[in-house]
Amino acid sequence: MSALKSALDAVPLIAILRGLEPSMAVPVTDVLVEAGFRIIEVPLNSPDPLESIRRISDRHGGRAIIGAGTVLTCADVDAVADAGGRIIVAPNMNPAVGTHALARGLWWCPGVCTPTEAFAALDAGASLLKLFPAEMVSPTSIAAMRAVLPKDAILAAVGGITPTSMADFRSVGIDGFGLGSALFKPSYTVDDIARRARAFVDALEPCG
Repeated sequence: MSALKSALDAVPLIAILRGLEPSMAVPVTDVLVEAGFRIIEVPLNSPDPLESIRRISDRHGGRAIIGAGTVLTCADVDAVADAGGRIIVAPNMNPAVGTHALARGLWWCPGVCTPTEAFAALDAGASLLKLFPAEMVSPTSIAAMRAVLPKDAILAAVGGITPTSMADFRSVGIDGFGLGSALFKPSYTVDDIARRARAFVDALEPCG
């Protein structure tokens, strides 16, 4: 857990590279790591995601935690692990997937939206709770949830996050943010991705 927490403490931003082509895996992640990102996921519904994970892990595995999103089955977990991934992110809370990920020595980050789901995920060994979609879980709701969850539970808001929306979430105890289309789309140029990455990193300072 310490490496995951350390990565979020350094820069609490998780890059979600949905739609990434393997040919762009290295140039895109080069600018993200340069901007400070230390957690990168390639959703499995991207083109040839395992090849992208392999390339990114080979390039940045010593500096960043690389893994996959939209991991729905135990077979997916094995494929990601074999490709060099170390973090398993899902939109849902499937304890079987979590148990398998933990058995492979990976961090498991399931999607939750209610206190019941959050406690069940923690009981099943979740490394991080992905509050998803964040548009459905307001900062007020998160404050109420944070009040009853264990103090060491790690919470990340995912879905619709922008540089201007982070401060409100941080103020109620969010530990990190999963960034999708506001950071990356396959149509964005590398320069555009670098600019967007810097905007998110710069926006953290006022968040405290």
